[in-house]
Amino acid sequence: MAPVSSNKPAPSSSAPIYAGAESTLVGLIGRGIALSQSPLMHEREGLRLGLNYVYKRLDFDVLGLSNAALGDILTTCEQVGFSGVNVTHPFKQAAIAYLDDLSPEARNIGAVNTVVFKDGTRTGHNTDCWGFAESVRQGLSRASLDTVVLVGAGGAGRAVLQALVDLGAKSIRVYDENPDNAAGVVGALTALPASTECVAITDLPAAIASANGVINATPVGMAKYPGVAIPIDCLTSRHWVADIVYFPEQTQLITAAKAKGCRVLTGGGMAVYQAVRAFELFSGIRPDAESMARVRQTA
Repeated sequence: MAPVSSNKPAPSSSAPIYAGAESTLVGLIGRGIALSQSPLMHEREGLRLGLNYVYKRLDFDVLGLSNAALGDILTTCEQVGFSGVNVTHPFKQAAIAYLDDLSPEARNIGAVNTVVFKDGTRTGHNTDCWGFAESVRQGLSRASLDTVVLVGAGGAGRAVLQALVDLGAKSIRVYDENPDNAAGVVGALTALPASTECVAITDLPAAIASANGVINATPVGMAKYPGVAIPIDCLTSRHWVADIVYFPEQTQLITAAKAKGCRVLTGGGMAVYQAVRAFELFSGIRPDAESMARVRQTA
């Protein structure tokens, strides 16, 4: 696998602040992440497994940092002994510039949500893709994937798009406020099955009118970004609606879709399943998905 162009400095010789095979220090890098349940899910599962497992929020809003500080934060995390970090909005694509390598799924998707530090190497992974696909399998079983509208072509949208392809969606219509972003994501798809059509669209209401389901893969709906990215008036009871946002889990979109009689899928399932994969990457130990889900549900 060819290395990714990296902007990181040479590794520091500083000793990790957490040492020992049973110690794991990880974090979450993003903006507006105060309500994220990832720290609780990871730490409780670590405790259940008998690990010294610590998960820190690194919220750029709270820390008063500009986006340009991303490289410095990754370097600091590596130097003080983090095993890795999760990466969320708005850094899932930007982080790639500071990595040495990408897993096959992250390379194909073009976005990362998990970075592992090991032996002086930074490797990016994408656990969002499998996390969303598993959430659909569990929460939207037998829902038609004949025609799906995906709203959002950022880092999360790229992962969801690949998940839809993996799930066997027949026609995927990608919308973004910036049409070039939607066209770029569709154009970047590789190994698209002959049975799957994927197109960028600009007329969102018309696309929803003929679709079976609609997915919000934008940050709109988060506590930091209230509102809806999908025109509610276009939804009818025959649609299913999914939202990747999970803090809050009952977003304005999910609440409005329920009122319309739509079958809904919240972002909670994706949050759990992506965390399951990330935990294993960080610790080398396979966690229990049901245990992590219970923690999230009781938080």
